[in-house]
Amino acid sequence: MAASFSLPRRLYLSLYNWTLLFGWCQVLYFVLKTLKESGHERVYNAAEKPFLLAQTAALLELLHGLVGLVRSPITSTLPQIGSRLYLTWGILWSFPEIQSHVLVTSLLISWSITEIIRYSFFGFKEAFGFYPPWLLWLRYSSFIIFYPIGISSEVGLIYIALPFIKASERYCIRMPNKWNLSIDYFYGAIFAMAIYVPGSPHLYTYMLGQRKKALSKSKIE
Repeated sequence: MAASFSLPRRLYLSLYNWTLLFGWCQVLYFVLKTLKESGHERVYNAAEKPFLLAQTAALLELLHGLVGLVRSPITSTLPQIGSRLYLTWGILWSFPEIQSHVLVTSLLISWSITEIIRYSFFGFKEAFGFYPPWLLWLRYSSFIIFYPIGISSEVGLIYIALPFIKASERYCIRMPNKWNLSIDYFYGAIFAMAIYVPGSPHLYTYMLGQRKKALSKSKIE
């Protein structure tokens, strides 16, 4: 039973990883091409479609964890995907006023390079049952540079969006209403920024630990 399930699982995950790899390669291509030809102000518009598709498709990774296709615990996957979707749809897509900011470029470059490496790694692993040593090193080392860039860009974009969030009152629920509930998206964004303060160093330290474990294990093997 397990063997009969293994082949379809590997085929599906291979297709998933290579498809997402292609999507993020598109994002990086459009970002770099537009940055060279038109400047950072037009980067988001050029990369928007593949970016939205590639990042939203990551929701499937939650399903993968729930049904047991992958070993990654959903408790670690959910915050990571949730924060990215919040930036993607709740900030960048929802408030076009910030889409021309230079931090969008640093965000998309750091995210796309990170994801290209990650999906390449898992693509090799699922399709061929192995991965090149240099790809393993990149998988567990590239975050040292790109994680701080990505996190700084995320927090910066939320901060820059705050005046537009407050002025537009988008996604706010005011009383009185039939639910007897009040939600202010502005303060929600401030709360999201506050979470980064303890969360980012903790996750960075965790990733350094994972790096040490993965690379030392590969040396033993």
